[in-house]
Order: sequence, then structure tokens, then C-alpha cells
Amino acid sequence: MDSKQPDVVECEDEVVARPLPAMPELIATLPPKGACWYCDKPLDAVRRFCGKSCGMAYAEEALYQP
Repeated sequence: MDSKQPDVVECEDEVVARPLPAMPELIATLPPKGACWYCDKPLDAVRRFCGKSCGMAYAEEALYQP
């Protein structure tokens, strides 16, 4: 069964979840396309996401892409 939980890294006495990709790095790799990369809402020719929630959701899904 596939789990949609983030990768977990075990350190000596604590368990740490793998962080999401940094938004500036992720945004720099995506060219503007005139629509939100997550929900396809129409945008101007500069923005990549319509809001922070779509940007974070896109970054979270990027963790699970091979």
C-alpha cells in the first residue's frame, strides 16, 4: 500500500520529516505559462501560481514525483 506521508529521517533520538522543496528554487525552475501550475487558473505572463496555497500544494506534490 502506498503512503502519502513525507519521507521520515530518523536521527539518534528524534524523528524529522523531510522538508518541502524551497519555493524560490522550485519557482526558478518553472517558466511562466499564463496559468497556475497547480490549478490552471488563468494568470498574467509573469506569475507561476495564483496564490501561496497552490504554490505549497505544488511543492508538496513534487516530493512524490519520481
